[in-house]
Amino acid sequence: MSLPGMDIDALARYLREQGVEVHGDLRVELISGGRSNLTYVAADDSSRWVVRRPPVAGLTPSAHDMAREFTVTAALGESAVPVAKTIAFDATGSTLGAPMTVVEFVDGTVIRDQDDLAALNDDQVGATVDELVRVLARLHAVDPAAVGLAEFGRPHGFVARQVKLWASQWDRVKTRELPDVATLHLALAEAVPRESAASIVHGDFRIDNTILDTADPSRVRAVVDWELSTLGDPLTDVALMCVYRSPVFDLVLGSRAAWTSDRMPTADALAQTYATAAGRDLGDWGFYLALANFKLGIIGEGITHRARQGSDAGAAAERAAEATPEFMAAGLRALKGDRA
Repeated sequence: MSLPGMDIDALARYLREQGVEVHGDLRVELISGGRSNLTYVAADDSSRWVVRRPPVAGLTPSAHDMAREFTVTAALGESAVPVAKTIAFDATGSTLGAPMTVVEFVDGTVIRDQDDLAALNDDQVGATVDELVRVLARLHAVDPAAVGLAEFGRPHGFVARQVKLWASQWDRVKTRELPDVATLHLALAEAVPRESAASIVHGDFRIDNTILDTADPSRVRAVVDWELSTLGDPLTDVALMCVYRSPVFDLVLGSRAAWTSDRMPTADALAQTYATAAGRDLGDWGFYLALANFKLGIIGEGITHRARQGSDAGAAAERAAEATPEFMAAGLRALKGDRA
């Protein structure tokens, strides 16, 4: 059976060319795809690897930058942040027709939806989320220059550029007029903090972008999905993690996400846990929450826009934009200091 975006023989040749021993026939299974990068598990008679490449259609290079993902995970390999060991990177796309990364397979559990979360008791949920937040704090404590990432991004002016970027994205993907979008955009532009910290940011941090130890889920074995990482303001990571807790995020994902479960700590509790773990002041917190809501609302709109253009099918994608007004309203409330 053929796999989308995969040529098993070409992958086997590439691995051998990179000095990777392949014992016996290579077997490949697609484990995730759709709106995100395609992810496969490749296995021979003795080893397993994870292979990732951009989707076959509807590429958005800024969201699927394989070089970025490989660079940051290679740099963090000896840090306190758990990541999969990097093996090889085909930057030219000569193997699969698109850039491709290969990392070691990390055995563990991924908690994606609320059915997966049901396998954990309440004590495990609490301990796991506490450790996830501590991992994020450890990421933000890494000195980019010390791990070779001094040029990984442009932290100066990062949040102002984010406001401008997502406003321009709205103009490209909007499916209707929503006055709250322009109102929130203008309010954000006026509220950009004068100063902000700089660190490595993940860009999409929540439980389903980690691999947990199966026997002890409070142990994070690897943080994954680094294609949105850069150097920027660490509070954008924290605020996005908190806003992902909103129940309407289920509409964006098209599933009952584990991270939106009422078994998880509240957004305020997550923020406080992070502030304590990182020893960081959450100054201008309303701004960061508002920016995260602005971003997620526009992402939801974009999913529906692409569905209507024919690049994403299904009722879930068509409904994603229903979350947009909710996120915009929440962003305006956050700027006013009302998080309810």
